[in-house]
Amino acid sequence: MNLSRLFIDTAERRPEQVALRPDETTFSYADVAEASARVAGLLVAQGVRPGDRVALMLPNVPPFAAIYYGVLRAGGVVVPMNPLLKGREIAYHLSDSGARLLFAWETAAEEATAGAAGTEAGVVTVTADGFTALLAAQAPAYDVVDRADDDTAVILYTSGTTGRPKGAELTHLNLIRNVEVSLADLLRLTEDDVIFGGLPMFHAFGQTCALNVAMATGASVLLLPRFDARAAADLLARHHATVFAGVPTMYAALLGLAETPELPDLRVCVSGGAALPVEVLRRFEERFGCAVLEGYGLSETSPVASFNRPDQERRPGSIGTPVTGVQMAIVDGAGTPVTTGEVGEIVIRGHNIMKGYWDKPDATADVLSADGWFRTGDMGRIDEDGFFFVVDRKKDLVIRGGFNVYPREIEEVLYEHPDVAEAAVIGIPHSDLGEEIGAAVALRPGSTVTEDELRAHVKAQVAPYKYPRVVWFVDALPKGPTGKILKREIVAPTTEENAR
Repeated sequence: MNLSRLFIDTAERRPEQVALRPDETTFSYADVAEASARVAGLLVAQGVRPGDRVALMLPNVPPFAAIYYGVLRAGGVVVPMNPLLKGREIAYHLSDSGARLLFAWETAAEEATAGAAGTEAGVVTVTADGFTALLAAQAPAYDVVDRADDDTAVILYTSGTTGRPKGAELTHLNLIRNVEVSLADLLRLTEDDVIFGGLPMFHAFGQTCALNVAMATGASVLLLPRFDARAAADLLARHHATVFAGVPTMYAALLGLAETPELPDLRVCVSGGAALPVEVLRRFEERFGCAVLEGYGLSETSPVASFNRPDQERRPGSIGTPVTGVQMAIVDGAGTPVTTGEVGEIVIRGHNIMKGYWDKPDATADVLSADGWFRTGDMGRIDEDGFFFVVDRKKDLVIRGGFNVYPREIEEVLYEHPDVAEAAVIGIPHSDLGEEIGAAVALRPGSTVTEDELRAHVKAQVAPYKYPRVVWFVDALPKGPTGKILKREIVAPTTEENAR
């Protein structure tokens, strides 16, 4: 069993089918398969053996897929990395994973070389013009190295919000089964589908729900190296995209365009990575006429754990029900299931759960029980029909004067205001209350709403202890590589009002 077989079998069946489309250029399945075989040959020549780690640090460009599948077919372990990382961060990822080799995109080459200097990893610089020439000089290795179900295929590093990043070990079986359930339960792709590939493929969501599901089916992927709402809208329209996979900020950004093209070919849109505000979902569906299916998952769950199904009842605001072969529950601090409707921690068990954190047995034991339940750190609830709802991250909970306030509830109310483009609620240290509620808001172009008016808007719809006393406007909220809002980087303004 080898994850790369999903792609290679398709390439053998449909060699001339368009696999990747970076705008007007196309690469067939045969093109990518040949390139991946030459990458495998290069690795063998470099002394890389089955089980060795190989890092790749590229945006969404055609060489990403060739290197990804080339490493896998040679029996290696892929360590995807954000091409925006700096030397110090690169050094940590390479040292921690023990990577033998790093493929770095040309724009990241300087930082990659600096980061690799103190490690055992060699660096291969990948350029837009030189990649074909690099591979042309290398003999291909067409064989696919057999791997066991529980052999590690990919090590995905977490964001490190609670310390240094940890590498989630995802096995060949983890990822193959996650592709299978994503296709069967959710996307139901055919060879005629065209998938938007704007989610970073070095991240779990883009890897599974764009790259691997497409390559397993014979669909085409539209590559966008860096998300831009205008470029994305034009790409979707020009190439008749049928599937859009994105994070909430991408949906909000498309809605924020002054003019957007019609997208009549869209048949399914999926959202994950963070909670999708119900008002954004409603506006998007109204504007583009395509149902948005919200789901849930983490790097440690390969990532898909639950989704709203395309042919079943859909509940806006819900992350749906567990995908086939996966169990989910809501538990209290002692690990005991709570009653229906009560808030607790979401736990998950199934074929999608990681093998563990690379070389960190204690960190693994902290989140993974002996009987296979993974503790997500997300707070949620389940309704009487079995639909799950994420309330908030456990660490994002704000405790104001002894009362629990879940930021997502307040953010939903803020998004209902027509002038609000983005909103994030955080806790601000307070000498008497412990924490005060603060809201950072980015407005739509031409908006005239004031901080006081937004505060009043929320106050009228929630309990008195919940509304944000401190509201401030920003041009845009800080975001991670997938477009997820980074609350840890939001800093409340230092003002006299704030101090009071």
